[in-house]
Amino acid sequence: MPASARVAAGQAMKLLKSTAIVSAMTMLSRVLGFVRDQVIAQNFGASAATDAFFVAFKIPNFMRRLFAEGSFSLAFVPVLAEYKAKADHAALRDFIDRVCGTLAGILLAVVGLGILLAPGVVAVFAPGFLDRPDKFQLTVGLLGITFPYILLISLAGFAGGILNSYSRFALPALSPVLLNLAMIAAAVWAAPWFEEPVEALAWGVLLGGLLQLLMQLPGLMRLGLMPRPRWGWASEGVRKILKLMIPTLFGSSVAQINLLIDTIIASFLISGSVTWLYYTDRLLEFPLGIFGVALGTVILPHLSARHAEQDPAGYTRSIDWGLRFGFFLAVPAMLYLIVLAQPMYWTLFGYQRFTAEDVQMSALSLVTLTLGLPAFVAVKILAPAFYARQDTATPVKAGIISMVSNMGLNAIFVGVWVYADWPGAHAGLALASAISGWLNAGLLAWWLRQQGIWQPQAELMRFVGKATLAGVAMSLALMYGLNVAPDWSAQGAGGRVMALSALIALGGLTYLAALLTLGWRPAHLLDRH
Repeated sequence: MPASARVAAGQAMKLLKSTAIVSAMTMLSRVLGFVRDQVIAQNFGASAATDAFFVAFKIPNFMRRLFAEGSFSLAFVPVLAEYKAKADHAALRDFIDRVCGTLAGILLAVVGLGILLAPGVVAVFAPGFLDRPDKFQLTVGLLGITFPYILLISLAGFAGGILNSYSRFALPALSPVLLNLAMIAAAVWAAPWFEEPVEALAWGVLLGGLLQLLMQLPGLMRLGLMPRPRWGWASEGVRKILKLMIPTLFGSSVAQINLLIDTIIASFLISGSVTWLYYTDRLLEFPLGIFGVALGTVILPHLSARHAEQDPAGYTRSIDWGLRFGFFLAVPAMLYLIVLAQPMYWTLFGYQRFTAEDVQMSALSLVTLTLGLPAFVAVKILAPAFYARQDTATPVKAGIISMVSNMGLNAIFVGVWVYADWPGAHAGLALASAISGWLNAGLLAWWLRQQGIWQPQAELMRFVGKATLAGVAMSLALMYGLNVAPDWSAQGAGGRVMALSALIALGGLTYLAALLTLGWRPAHLLDRH
């Protein structure tokens, strides 16, 4: 094997191992997330109270995506890679100290303003609640509890960014487990102690954020990089991060902004719409988190290092590998969620207060939103390809176009749904998000090629064709399995789990068998093709 091929295979193996670690930790977290959602669904159902909580949770969670996993991380990690490559340890520590102090100071101000202006924030994000005073006031009260979560989880994201840059992926990926455990405990044991039981969930969110931050600290101590927060507004490194963050505040959060727009519109629809969209997002986030977010988490520091080392060949190979691996997993995941939407909801949530209507309405929006899953995964790889080069302007342009299109499509689809008096107008919101996701991914890919950053290898296009054909075979197998499966609503939990597991196994084996028949081999994931 030529030396260049060995290097490429080695880099691919390193990326694959890192992605596997993050994916495994994320899977554990997401499984517990489903347990959490099952507990919430069974104990609270889909009601005005759950609508209030999910809005109060969505607002700080949106800002978490900005400060923890989104804008801040995308700006911080490339600059940190520069300091690692070019500065000594003392300068690196000073940089980390000043970033930590400045981030904490800004977030404390944001939290204070958020709590003070909570009624206005709720009015902006859920204006449909204004006509329902009890629902509105409950949301305001819950938001006052959940808003400090932004500070805690953003600092946890800061610590995780440092650990990821040193290829310490396990702790940051595992920490969300603690949020899920805290919310489960709140729903099961704490809720009966509150006059409004759903308030316990808000306190569970706050406790979960604190635990996630504390979990990161031992890893920083072992690296000798435990921050000593210092205000650093005038620091060159901090100012560079802030400069990069301004555009990424928007560009990295397009999907979240789209979801919030959906929430605003859903607040005007029938009660339960916000909750149905929440459970739709939760099921989609399972595969997206396991491998989409995992790929993005791993590839950003890797691409940043390739850029800092001036390795353009390694840079483009890494992008290509990420897309190939992403589509390898996204295609079957998309088909599972579309074809098995109702069986999944019956199996995971269809008990006690989560009714047959809740199953049907949640499944309807899941089908439409999941059409965009491959695009959402692609964005997790393509956007870091710009951020690693400290180009924040290009993803912003794609984001603006995507968000504007989403708003227009929201108006069209919901309008058609309501005018035609079809049930499930919230599904129109999900469909708009899927289409805008494809637009975002398409623009990013086009501009990467136009700028000469990435020239896709022929193997990528061949694999997309093979994955599509294998997906057709998988879909036919799943539809056959559904025809012989029992009535899901009539089955107990054990029967549902067994039947769903059998269908998942049937689909997965069919997909892999079809790929192997078409000439694909596992070694292709290591660039050995």
